[in-house]
Amino acid sequence: MAGSALSVEEFLKECQKSGDAAYGAFRSLLERLEDPNTRTAARIFLSDLYKSVGDSDQCLEQYHFQIQDIYLDQYQGLGSQGRKKLTMMVIPSIFMPENWSYTFYEGLNRHPDSIFKDKTVAELGCGNGWISIALAEKCLPSKVYGLDINPRAVKVSWINLYLNALDEKGQVIYDAEKKTLLDRVEFYESDLLSYIRDHNIELERIVGCIPQILNPNPDAMSKMITENASEEFLHSLSNYCALQGFVEDQFGLGLIARAVEEGITVIKPMGIMIFNMGGRPGQAVCKRLFERRGFHAADTDISALVEIEKNSPHRFEFFMGLTGDQPICARTAWAYGQAGGRIAHALSVYSCQLRQPNQVKKIFEFLKNGFHDVSSSLDLFFEDDSVADEKIPFLASFADQLKENSCFPYEPPAGSIYFRNLIASFLKTYHHIPLNSDNVVVFPSRAVAIENALHLFSPRLAIVDEHLTQHLPRKWLTSLAIESAEGDDPSKDVITVIEAPRQSDLMVELIKKLKPQVVITGMAHYEAVTSSAFAHLLEVTREIGCRLFLDISDHFELSSLPSSNGVLKYLAGTSLPSHAAIVCGLVKNQVYADLEVAFVISEEETILKALSKTVEVLEGNTTPIRQHYYGCLFHELLAFQLANRHPVVKRESEKAKSDKLIGFSSSASSVLDYSELSISGAEISTLIHMDVDQSFLPTPSPVKAAIFEGFVRQNLAESEIDVTSGMKQFIKRNYGFPTDSSTEFVYADSTQALFNRLVLCCINEGGTLCFPAGSNGNYVSAANFLKANIMSIPTDSGTGFKLTGSLLDGALQTVNKPWVYISGPTINPTGLLYSSKEMETILTTCSKFGARVVIDTSVSGLEYNIEGWGGWDLEPTLSKLNSSRGQSFCVSLLGGLSLKILSGALKFGFLALNHPLLVDTLHSFPGLSKPHSTVRYAIKKLLGLNEQKSELRVAVAEQSKNLQSRCQRLKETLEKCGWDVLEPQGGISMVAKPSAYLNKVIKIRHSPKDDGKATGTYEVKLDDSVIREAMVKSTGLCINSGLWTGIPGYCRFTFALEESDFKRALDCITKFKDVINN
Repeated sequence: MAGSALSVEEFLKECQKSGDAAYGAFRSLLERLEDPNTRTAARIFLSDLYKSVGDSDQCLEQYHFQIQDIYLDQYQGLGSQGRKKLTMMVIPSIFMPENWSYTFYEGLNRHPDSIFKDKTVAELGCGNGWISIALAEKCLPSKVYGLDINPRAVKVSWINLYLNALDEKGQVIYDAEKKTLLDRVEFYESDLLSYIRDHNIELERIVGCIPQILNPNPDAMSKMITENASEEFLHSLSNYCALQGFVEDQFGLGLIARAVEEGITVIKPMGIMIFNMGGRPGQAVCKRLFERRGFHAADTDISALVEIEKNSPHRFEFFMGLTGDQPICARTAWAYGQAGGRIAHALSVYSCQLRQPNQVKKIFEFLKNGFHDVSSSLDLFFEDDSVADEKIPFLASFADQLKENSCFPYEPPAGSIYFRNLIASFLKTYHHIPLNSDNVVVFPSRAVAIENALHLFSPRLAIVDEHLTQHLPRKWLTSLAIESAEGDDPSKDVITVIEAPRQSDLMVELIKKLKPQVVITGMAHYEAVTSSAFAHLLEVTREIGCRLFLDISDHFELSSLPSSNGVLKYLAGTSLPSHAAIVCGLVKNQVYADLEVAFVISEEETILKALSKTVEVLEGNTTPIRQHYYGCLFHELLAFQLANRHPVVKRESEKAKSDKLIGFSSSASSVLDYSELSISGAEISTLIHMDVDQSFLPTPSPVKAAIFEGFVRQNLAESEIDVTSGMKQFIKRNYGFPTDSSTEFVYADSTQALFNRLVLCCINEGGTLCFPAGSNGNYVSAANFLKANIMSIPTDSGTGFKLTGSLLDGALQTVNKPWVYISGPTINPTGLLYSSKEMETILTTCSKFGARVVIDTSVSGLEYNIEGWGGWDLEPTLSKLNSSRGQSFCVSLLGGLSLKILSGALKFGFLALNHPLLVDTLHSFPGLSKPHSTVRYAIKKLLGLNEQKSELRVAVAEQSKNLQSRCQRLKETLEKCGWDVLEPQGGISMVAKPSAYLNKVIKIRHSPKDDGKATGTYEVKLDDSVIREAMVKSTGLCINSGLWTGIPGYCRFTFALEESDFKRALDCITKFKDVINN
């Protein structure tokens, strides 16, 4: 039948049989319209058909189709030259034009024709195609794609296109630009924008009149969609929608929500979306659908809405009659309609345009790649444009970071090189201060920077601005030991801090009278405008011979038009003297009020290096996400400015009289000079780090999703970021550590910072910190830096250098007020495991001596060689010991979650305390850098996932297998190269002894900075003191030597590297063997 032409009577007789028969007849007619040879005759046939049946509703009932005229002149302005009407056909199985589609077209017409002219447009849910054709006729777009999920609707739309592109005689109708509707309009079967996406089409306008009622029969929506499906099913596609997995489903707006998100991926930067929005959910809900996705937004069965109202507090809006102005809910409207009343609802046409389209596109591209669940939390609506201008670029950049990188890379303790470059560039570009990244050290917060500086110098007396003392240790603020008697034990020295007013003349008077060794102050606002007060402070402190740290946090503006700043003006023209440094806390962001990072700038290399070491020793490092956030702000601001074309002239720092200035404390100098800290220098980017307690393994998708969701959310409730209940479950399930209502949980950005607070508590009590030989070398260095009394407990190779009850008993016999540090279940650095039985023996011995015990779990959670181990359950032992203990015995649990939940980018440390006196002492040292609310949100979510059989649990198991494989590969390589390996059972490190190399002499090439020589060599005899240096200089591989591990001769290798770096590390180990043999 497709190949032959029927008479009108025969055609009608065929249509009369059924709706499916009518559709088949029109499909055959469409084939003739598509063929240029039969097109004219087919169009004339349509004219004859229309004349025969007219446009009565009886035609639809009798012949299962209807042809009718839609008059456009009522929608067109005065003087419009376009055609006055369109002739359109419909069949029962497609959407029938109703009042709301006409209202939608009215809404489109409120826009000037110019917004569609020459644009690429898509209409979603085109039905019989009349709006696509009308837009093409009136506005002359470049192309309109009419899209519908109903295959019959697409066929009917093509028929209507030919019906209006050709006149009654079958001749082509040309518009003012000599184009036809066939040039401008195409129709395709498409689930929303799938056709556009699959064909890489970029749109400038998206319009849509989309169903907003959930199908009363959800199962019907899951059927395969074909043009041979039943009329009832195909009709339901045009009038109902299925659940889409969006929060807007509860209002029947899920399909529009999906359309908006799909539109973001295909629309051009200045594109516009226009949708009909039934007012049933209320105008506020309709508007918010667009706004939370980053936009500026300017009759069916309703029983499904009644069901929604039953299960939620939301009330839909209906009206009694067309003139009603008092809204009623869906249930009332349903009852009123059932009784014969006429109900109505508001209908709005929303036109919306993306703010910052390129960035919003990046966000949604990230979300569609496995992070759809986060979409429900996405909220890009902001009352204040300045908030949007800050948050949206950050989210886009952060999405890129999470998408492109499997983990956050290693950064030096001084801070991300990229971030420090941005700070220096900002100061250079906006304030004309010729600095570079080497002049900047990054800290977690201003309070941390100030406290670290005071620990570094340990001044007898410091004067500190009263606005900056709130986070300093209470002991420093109450001490009256302004003068120290000669010969006193330096470990007993107490820093005395005198609080001073911020007013510079009063500060200067105090400096002259008290002659402090360190001054830390800010400046009053009225004094900060000019540089005179700052210059006076520099002069007075130079004369007295004291260090000056000037805080400019209150006056430093992250703005493209920063106001005058006297300190920065001074630095633009004069170098910073060697006795002075600038402190700046970045807290003035528009979005996250409690997200802070700080930096110190100096032009004295020695001070900068020492300050960066304090970060490593006392904090670990500064959270990369904090640096990334403020890095985005600096990047955006620098994008406003042209780069300086003139090279920066390096200037020399003005030297103060060194004999007067206080130097580093003896303990700080000892740690900085002799401890094994990170390797710095120009070659840092090429080094491979097997010397850091950080995982560079791929971050699983659930972790990325939780991190991103934390930043996406707005107005986080306290209950959403309270991690304590989750932490209690976590430590009970993993370690059997008992908690009750009196247990105090303290959180920080790192376990290192929490450990150092415990060291200060130990010092405060006059205790002795006992480390087993074979402990975390960074912790030992920190305890030395803070002047703690330290004792090393010998261990032996027979037990794998583990602490035993007998060794501990012998060591504690002569120790007063012992504090015992234990790493477990997984031991850092050896990777061996303590069993519950071993811990029972150790804890029983500690209880005997009334020791305070710190159990560090920070490298636990990824165990693999666990046959016969059985895990930990400390509760029975602790319950027994606590019931009979003395007043001093207690056990504190220290740890982090980065390894256990594979959250490499999330820095989160916890400390569980069960002793009231210890809690009070710890809180007297208040300067901790606390995890930001977004981090706590992510941690809470991940703790919940970790308790379930989730994708995260699977990822943890896979990472454990990966580490076991790495462990084996590393062990085999080391043994082939002459190392004696102690095989680990868990964690990310192992220890090995270079037995074949000890006492051998090798030649090492000087680095460019060694004595100024670029090429010469020198000889070294391999032992604990030089093995690390020899390895890094000959191969570029960083490891920890026996000086770090505390086990003579045994070096540490961490192996949670990126795969490519791990392979390079194995090559370096082999290369080192070749260097020695040659």
